[in-house]
Amino acid sequence: MDNRPIGVFDSGIGGLTVLKEIIEQLPGEDIIYFGDTARIPYGTRSKETVIKYVFQSFRFLLTKNIKAIVIACNTASALAMEEAQKVFQVPIIGVVEPGAKASISATKNNVIGVIGTEGTINSGSYQRKIRKTLPSGEIIGVSCPLFVQIVEEGWENSDVAYLTAQKYLLELKEHNIDTLILGCTHYPALRYTIGKVLGDKVTLINPAYETAKATKVLLKEQNLLSGKSDGGKYNYYVSDDPEKFKRIGGNIIRKEISAVQKINIENL
Repeated sequence: MDNRPIGVFDSGIGGLTVLKEIIEQLPGEDIIYFGDTARIPYGTRSKETVIKYVFQSFRFLLTKNIKAIVIACNTASALAMEEAQKVFQVPIIGVVEPGAKASISATKNNVIGVIGTEGTINSGSYQRKIRKTLPSGEIIGVSCPLFVQIVEEGWENSDVAYLTAQKYLLELKEHNIDTLILGCTHYPALRYTIGKVLGDKVTLINPAYETAKATKVLLKEQNLLSGKSDGGKYNYYVSDDPEKFKRIGGNIIRKEISAVQKINIENL
């Protein structure tokens, strides 16, 4: 048993969807969350820049004596996870592999859609993971950058969200996908709207939920689960504007975020 906290890292606020799932599946774990809100979005950055940002964020989390790191960001998982695993001597879990595995289990016709940021889609990370197990599969990736802003404005169930989803998801409907990976941590908040557009014959895969499951398995396998029976403690850090994070983040995790500390990540 190990009562050290889990580190959860995201480029901003969307990773709180992963945090929410971890809290539900691992209620006894303490968590340190860092959102790099000063440098969001990562989805339009170069691979070299994303790796730099991820390494700085990891160095901050390691000052908190964490026992594992969850990269709660699809772009960071896609572009920087392999490099981070070579450098940092701590268990690291990303969101791409758990989401890819779940989509393979769910599909019946082997036609899988992936939506995400430009960086995630262009990286081909989900496509590569899926094709290792499903070489004959058809994987269609579509970038949906406006979804992030829609969620952060709290418009996920609005007409704006529905019309935007219709436009973005048209290509996926034409390919007759039966499974869709919500490949950005903001997107689970749009699950209802996306489901309305695609219909109930398309299974929506939430990598946040799958990542929390994978985190629980990893901690158990490595004897790192907390021995606490009471609820975990959660500490939040950002690189810019704590007030916006508290307001939007509270809506995402469905509980008040009372304290957020701002840090200067560029120093690390």
